[in-house]
Amino acid sequence: MTRSTFFFICFLTLAALHGIHAVEYLVINNATTTRGGIRFTNELGADYTKDRMAAASEFIWRILQQNTPEERINRPQVIFFVDQESQYIAYVINNEVHFHDDYIENIKGDIKWDFNGVLFHEMSHIWQNGVGKAPGGVIEGIADYVRLKANYIPAHWVKAGGGDRWDQGYDVTARFLDYCNGLRNGFVAELNKKMKDAYNDSYFVDLLGKNVNQLWTDYKAKFPN
Repeated sequence: MTRSTFFFICFLTLAALHGIHAVEYLVINNATTTRGGIRFTNELGADYTKDRMAAASEFIWRILQQNTPEERINRPQVIFFVDQESQYIAYVINNEVHFHDDYIENIKGDIKWDFNGVLFHEMSHIWQNGVGKAPGGVIEGIADYVRLKANYIPAHWVKAGGGDRWDQGYDVTARFLDYCNGLRNGFVAELNKKMKDAYNDSYFVDLLGKNVNQLWTDYKAKFPN
């Protein structure tokens, strides 16, 4: 076997392995005749959305320290839908991300910035552990933590120290998790890894040496709001 042949075989092997683990992103607009669906086509479009889905995935994998395909949930394909009928702005089912056309129609200001904020949140649900096992406030808090780190923070979010409970979810829990991550770099990623099979508040003690209620008290004291 010549040297060039050997390297060519190695290249094909690596390409095949990459193909096995590659994620295919699809976009389906089921609201092509509504104002929101038309706006999606004209101002966002399938190619842009697929590019941002891929970018969101790469970002989430870094934040959650899912450095290899084996560390991630096996999703060979992720599908984005624009829907006409939904009670939610956006939601995720298994490997599907659904956006309501009304949300897209009514975005004010920079449509791409607003769209990316919601997309990064929803794509987090695609890759994070604990969905269906951990409390909803924890799940939504981690997704908004990703949005926070991606710098897509809307004006209505609470400031650090805001909220009534650590597991209130969304921006409240995201801010608290950011505080915890400041105490131990990589905390959120380690918490997510622990949530693969189950969830327990004791994970905070395992990782930070304090129970979550004490951490919440410390957090509120640091950021009076």
